[in-house]
Amino acid sequence: MKLTVKLIDIGTHEVLLNLGDAKNIGVLTSDRVQVLNEHTGISVAAFVDTTNTLIPKGTIGIYQLTNRRLGLSDGDTVEVRMADRPASLQFIKKKMDGERLNKEETLEIVRDVVNDTLAPAELTAYITASYINALDMDEVEHLTRAMVETGNHLTFHSHPIVDKHSIGGVPGNKISLLVVPIIAASGLKIPKTSSRAITGAGGTADLMEVLAGVEFSAEEVQQMTLKVGGCIVWGGATNIAPADDKIIIQEYPFRIDARGQMLASVMAKKFAVGADLVVIDIPVGTHAKVATVLEGRKLARDFIELGDRLGIQVEAALTYGDSPVGRAIGPNLEVREALQILEGAEVPGSLFQKSVAIAGIALEMSGKAAKGAGSTMASDILKKGDALSKFRQIIEIQGGDPGVRSDDIPSGEFMFVVNAPATGYVIELNNKSLISLARSAGAPHDRGAGILLHAKKGARVKAGEPIFTIFAERSWRLQRAIEEGRRLMPVVVEGMLLDRVPHESRWE
Repeated sequence: MKLTVKLIDIGTHEVLLNLGDAKNIGVLTSDRVQVLNEHTGISVAAFVDTTNTLIPKGTIGIYQLTNRRLGLSDGDTVEVRMADRPASLQFIKKKMDGERLNKEETLEIVRDVVNDTLAPAELTAYITASYINALDMDEVEHLTRAMVETGNHLTFHSHPIVDKHSIGGVPGNKISLLVVPIIAASGLKIPKTSSRAITGAGGTADLMEVLAGVEFSAEEVQQMTLKVGGCIVWGGATNIAPADDKIIIQEYPFRIDARGQMLASVMAKKFAVGADLVVIDIPVGTHAKVATVLEGRKLARDFIELGDRLGIQVEAALTYGDSPVGRAIGPNLEVREALQILEGAEVPGSLFQKSVAIAGIALEMSGKAAKGAGSTMASDILKKGDALSKFRQIIEIQGGDPGVRSDDIPSGEFMFVVNAPATGYVIELNNKSLISLARSAGAPHDRGAGILLHAKKGARVKAGEPIFTIFAERSWRLQRAIEEGRRLMPVVVEGMLLDRVPHESRWE
């Protein structure tokens, strides 16, 4: 059927048909049609939306992503036909039935994910099926390799290439801002691709964006790494393992983090940047993603096995996950804290110690440091100022101000101090509640929003002393965070909850 084009400024991979035309073609909402640009011969499959009134008969609305390849203008004529269902749907159904997928079937699914051939509901079906019927290690390897094959990747001619990754779940885990410059300052190369926050108060890319640009192509990432030894960029802009971001978006509403997909997600990005040596940070704790050391060791073995299959040497660090790393939660607050360590501070100790421990493992794996001496070498690089100098180079090459100091990073202008209700010890900090509280205050979108802890787990406090401060860039967000804090009860002092002050808008 020939139809006249009307371009519609909606950023999805769809077309809009009048119900009468849809009936003549033989399609319903969410079916697929093939749209042919008769002048160029380019044909694209797209999902169908239908309407009685927005589009007249004889006209087809073409959405932005659909037109990216078609290159149509208003008034052009296109040929529209019913499209076949993609073969990958039968493989998704196979996984839903509890069967294993082979390499070719997995690659077909991932190709369709990257090309937006699958509808969100169809991709969700694959994710859910893989969550219920867990991927075995062969399937995880197939998925990892397919993610790499369908995106860009880096090629370095000098080795080793180093990388690190934290599986997340602990607030304030800004150690990449320290680990990357330590490793680069040692003479190793570390092209760090990072995520933005989805459920957290600030992903590494969100933090780095406070200081410099983070959206670069894979070629630019490679050039920056060759020039200064490292970078910290947003992986979503590089087209490295692009299927991963699309999968994560569909996982988010269900808070699904299936182990097999998580393994593939992490290792695909490491494989794609050409990493030879990878350190995996696995925080362990009651409120972390991994609750016990036993679970952490099992996950570590899975990472190591997958690394062996891919030709990557992997070591995992099981780290303390029952308390935030450092005292700051939220982009500006975390960046300021990281810069303070780079400038010579050793407080907070948890941030300093974890950073040199993770960097030290990488230094030992590479042979830069003798076994058992890595953390000492990493500490020396920090204390001598070499990591700060390297970080300034990284900031500059990514378009930021290399002269920035910790004092230059502002916190939100609105603040509320939460005080201890009684003398005692801080016996619990709930990571999930602290993250939720920081997000209520506006993090990560509002960079100055977040939480600054004055007392951490095990600290003795006196009645009326500050426990933490909430920062926000807007007064209404601060009020909402205060209300959220009363509901979540994130801190416990000697069994007494800080939220119970009836009918008042502050803790005392």
